[in-house]
Amino acid sequence: MTEFFKAVLFGIVEGITEWLPISSTGHLILLDEFVKLNVSASFLEMFQVVIQLGAILAVVVLYWNKLWPFVRKNGEIKIKKSTFLMWCKIVVACIPAAVVGLLFDDKINELFYNYQTVAIALIVFGIMFIVIENKNKHMKPHINSINEITFNTAIIIGFFQLIAAVFPGTSRSGATIVGALLIGVSRVVAAEFTFLLAVPVMFGASLLKILKFGAGFTGAEAMILITGMVVAFIVSVLAIKFLMSYIKKHDFKIFGWYRIVLGILVLGYFMLI
Repeated sequence: MTEFFKAVLFGIVEGITEWLPISSTGHLILLDEFVKLNVSASFLEMFQVVIQLGAILAVVVLYWNKLWPFVRKNGEIKIKKSTFLMWCKIVVACIPAAVVGLLFDDKINELFYNYQTVAIALIVFGIMFIVIENKNKHMKPHINSINEITFNTAIIIGFFQLIAAVFPGTSRSGATIVGALLIGVSRVVAAEFTFLLAVPVMFGASLLKILKFGAGFTGAEAMILITGMVVAFIVSVLAIKFLMSYIKKHDFKIFGWYRIVLGILVLGYFMLI
């Protein structure tokens, strides 16, 4: 029962931090320092990634009309050209992170999954959010819809996503939003493209982790994983709706300040213990 409540807590943290640009992986790593799941190291490594499937299902539910490329017209099933092109751009943007993840996943975990990397990444990208928002304060974005994103724009955003794939604490949504803002994408479109981009990325990352872990789940491990995913789904729906409502009237600087303060607190805490 104690592990069940811990899984609920992990699901809440995942659901909130996956979509706000403050790093879900970073928060889960830090949460593990204070709330220890009674599981093996290999299961915990898999759990911290696969719990994101619950969050991804929230995007699928909320953005189904934008994601589903088929439409029935005059009794025939046809492909929506705009949706097909969007998926092509998403695939292009996924290539850098997919290649590096497949080749260097174990090495990345060994080198960078620690509090020092998380704290530094939180601070650095927090500063970038503030600097970019100040720079763009009086500038009008020139990309104001998903359809206006070109293949060149998509691959640039993909390389920013690669930074998050390597350095936990960066935030996948944070990195892609920063990259999008830098090249003139509006806040709303940057956030929406980030949500859509997460679908193949997280499905792929989760599949890789499950295959590496194998099918040897205990009953307790299955309960922990399912609980975390269900809670992450519910909380993600609320977090996504909140963020899209918030950025229509506000910028991302508050998230930048949050990242900086959290990063400093993390460094201070671990230096003192």
